[in-house]
Amino acid sequence: MNDVSDNATQDDQRGNNVPQLPEGHDPRDGIETYDTTDGVVLYDSENPLAWLKATHAVPLGDQR
Repeated sequence: MNDVSDNATQDDQRGNNVPQLPEGHDPRDGIETYDTTDGVVLYDSENPLAWLKATHAVPLGDQR
């Protein structure tokens, strides 16, 4: 019989494989904006060709 809990306890030993930002780096530093007739466009200044498309606008103050 296999003990399923053995696999669960190994998760603690794997470490965190999620990429981490360097210390002191604020991800907002790379965000630029420009105004259009329809509103404001936010884009990544380090990768300006990366676009997102939304079907509706959401106030940024509502996001966290």
